[in-house]
Amino acid sequence: MKVAIASDHGGITIRNEIISLMKEMNIEYEDLGCECDTSVDYPDYAIPVAEKVTRGEVDRGILICGTGIGMSIAANKVMGIRCALVHDLFSAKATREHNDSNILAMGERVIGPGLAREIAKVWLTAPFEGGRHEKRINKVKIYEEKELYA
Repeated sequence: MKVAIASDHGGITIRNEIISLMKEMNIEYEDLGCECDTSVDYPDYAIPVAEKVTRGEVDRGILICGTGIGMSIAANKVMGIRCALVHDLFSAKATREHNDSNILAMGERVIGPGLAREIAKVWLTAPFEGGRHEKRINKVKIYEEKELYA
């Protein structure tokens, strides 16, 4: 598995923690920044990660900002992205098993690095269950295609 990861200025600490986790798990990753403590715009980081996922350059993405909200909104504007904003372990597992989420978003001002690390580990290891869940995801894909050609 290969994961693209990025944060804005509000998520650098957790991004570094998740990079450390991925190294420990022997997960290949691509770090798309940011490296500054001055204010930057979250779409400049969320959209490139989302595009890498949809182009198949990486399998999944992880995005961190202050709340995770802006990152998740921006990422979900990219066709084919199922970005889940997660701040608890149950949701991390469920969004992989039921929604086949391909991007995880978290907020550094909402959760600490320890919980973020646990969430990422669950999300990175939980499989998609398929079955009835696949039918539901396919309905979203059909809608996206319809809108693309409308």
